[in-house]
Amino acid sequence: MRGISLRILARCSRRLVASAGGAAALFVMAGAAPALALPQWATRGSGDALASVGAAGPTPAWLAFCAQQPQECTHNPSEPDTIVLDQAIWKTIVEVNEQVNREILPVTDQEHWGVADRWDYPDDGLGDCEDIQLLKRRRLTQIGLPQRALRMTVVIDEIGAGHAVLMARTDRGDYILDNKRNAVLPWQETGYRYVKREGSDSAAWVWLGNQAAPTVTAAK
Repeated sequence: MRGISLRILARCSRRLVASAGGAAALFVMAGAAPALALPQWATRGSGDALASVGAAGPTPAWLAFCAQQPQECTHNPSEPDTIVLDQAIWKTIVEVNEQVNREILPVTDQEHWGVADRWDYPDDGLGDCEDIQLLKRRRLTQIGLPQRALRMTVVIDEIGAGHAVLMARTDRGDYILDNKRNAVLPWQETGYRYVKREGSDSAAWVWLGNQAAPTVTAAK
């Protein structure tokens, strides 16, 4: 799994586009409206952070994105590497996750750009999973959250396919912004296996060891 190809991310949006049509497909897994109040599980002491276990190589499409948008891939050690989570910040994170999910129509890179894998901003209203998460990060950093604490992350989803999410690293644990649901969940409750993410201590990516969310492990 360490050498997993991120080309599979090009498929991440196709399964979200229902034949019933359009952006409504985004909410197949979203459930009820997002909860804006800080959840009870987030008001306890610090939650679990997902530990890295070594270095990992980024996808070529990420390197191409960084060449075009170097400010999005820089490491600023003066920024905090975690977000101090309170009611106002939680509300902002949940609202941005829901707003971007609503605004962007999911399409594959092949359908959108004619290539297997491309990371870019969905400025035309179309994008796949990594594009959607990049837009969420841009909006959150524009309102003052530290980019160093908002990490692009590669997972294996509930059907065994590659998928990209945005990990918000907080003083109460790591939480996941996802275009497959409006709820922002602790990483342990997503049902995903975690492969790698941007590092917090440098511009390099880190390996997450293909760690499974505990809820998945417990169900087996």
